[in-house]
Amino acid sequence: MVGVGLLITRTLTSLDRREDALTVAFDRHRTDFWDPVSWLCSRFGNTEVVIGVCAIVVAAIWWRTRDWRWAAVPVIAISLQATIFLFATMAVGRQRPPALPMDTSPPTSSYPSGHTGASTALYVSFLLMAGRLERDWLRRSVTVACALVPPLVGVARLYRGAHHLSDVLMGMVNGVVCAVLAYQWWRHRAQARGDVAGPSRRRGIPVP
Repeated sequence: MVGVGLLITRTLTSLDRREDALTVAFDRHRTDFWDPVSWLCSRFGNTEVVIGVCAIVVAAIWWRTRDWRWAAVPVIAISLQATIFLFATMAVGRQRPPALPMDTSPPTSSYPSGHTGASTALYVSFLLMAGRLERDWLRRSVTVACALVPPLVGVARLYRGAHHLSDVLMGMVNGVVCAVLAYQWWRHRAQARGDVAGPSRRRGIPVP
């Protein structure tokens, strides 16, 4: 994460300029219709929303399965993402894009996108966990919904002038990797306990 950020800001200056042009283009094409839509999509990556949704879903999963390791997967994913994000943003120190911001930006650098990273870590972890839902329609619905949230957050952050394209893309990479690591941690622990079927299949209880 840090290496790519330093490469973009210190070496690939032409890429940096092209990304500036993209954010300016978003700035010029704002409309009264998309402004509130982007605001809503961006909110899904807010810290308080991510923590709130995570707490509610984790509590519901634990209540239904009584498996604290299974319930902890989203918590681990967003915590790991936040740790990597903090180190990367301090090390790279990238300036915000030259577009009129629509929100008050947090006191961190532009790289990587924290909103995109947090929402990706949370909803990709939900997506992976949804694979153990027993009802096909519910599994597909949750999977599609969770897959859509991170890209919507990323585009909204570009539209609202908060980040460059590479900030958003690397935020997604950070979130995906952290979600996969958290899920694989659970799989490793489940295999060690001989519980490879998981709580939903073993008990016949659908995971929320």
